[in-house]
Amino acid sequence: MPPKDAKILVAGAGGFIGGHLVAKLRSLGYSDIRAVDIKPLTYWYQRSDEVDNCVLDLNRRDACFDAVDGAHTVYNLAANMGGMGFIENNKALCMLSVLINTHLLEAAKHRKLPGRFFYSSSACVYNGAKQTRTDVTALKEEDAYPADAEDGYGWEKLFSERMCRHFREDFGVVTRVARFHNVYGPHGTYAGGREKAPAAICRKVIDAQMTGKPFIEIWGDGEQTRSFMYITDCIDGIFDITNSGIEYPINLGSSELVSINQLVDIVESIASVRLDRRYNLDAPKGVRGRNSDNTLIRKELNWEPSVKLRDGMEKTYRWIWDEMHKAGNESVVNLT
Repeated sequence: MPPKDAKILVAGAGGFIGGHLVAKLRSLGYSDIRAVDIKPLTYWYQRSDEVDNCVLDLNRRDACFDAVDGAHTVYNLAANMGGMGFIENNKALCMLSVLINTHLLEAAKHRKLPGRFFYSSSACVYNGAKQTRTDVTALKEEDAYPADAEDGYGWEKLFSERMCRHFREDFGVVTRVARFHNVYGPHGTYAGGREKAPAAICRKVIDAQMTGKPFIEIWGDGEQTRSFMYITDCIDGIFDITNSGIEYPINLGSSELVSINQLVDIVESIASVRLDRRYNLDAPKGVRGRNSDNTLIRKELNWEPSVKLRDGMEKTYRWIWDEMHKAGNESVVNLT
């Protein structure tokens, strides 16, 4: 880890993962943290008043140079992204995130960044031809090539991975890259179009409880499969990868594969309800199956997620329940 008095830049600090990362750094005793996001401070998911909170548009080169100035270590989590509904309908916006990573790398080179530069990539970089079955073979790091990434978002991530590699090889910027597999947990978005499946399903079940609706809409046929990593495991993995000698992109995710129908089963069990299922076959649903092969990260770092999906989903459900009830609707109908 960097020295405790080092300046740490967290780009995308107003987002879900960035907010948790800042909170963890604070708990570890880091006091010189520059937290940057494009959103107004009131829209940050988590905010610590003890750090240097900056509202900056990191699509701009000058903003990236200002953000990196004096920094020892950079965690780049900033991107235009969301769940599959957002990704499929905002391809150009997702690709524009290439500006953020490019300008931050330029700034790291120019400022002679003494520490590490961490880039958050995604499992969306993987070849779509390897993700056509629900009983998908878990994806190894080499499965990103030959390249056929998720259109828009996945291609931007894959290109930015290469930028990190070449800035390391050509300019000596010490880059580290993790490919996230579906991170979930409290203090994230659960409504509005950018939410991912775990939060969306929790919200839909809670909404059914609050309104008395006996059904839930599921995108696709519910048989599509994924793995989901709880936020605390993600943060621990970020630190492990950043401080490692691993120079190539590496999977950071759970290998606990479930279908969307099984994920709904889990949330219904937590909520003690049973809902009719209405399948929207025209909704965005992404690849048929995706799972993380953790062979390499186990070998290199002895890393494995510690939070089981059922346990993480219960924590997520309870947090979303509290947030939705703060909105004022206290009438929950028993649908058991």
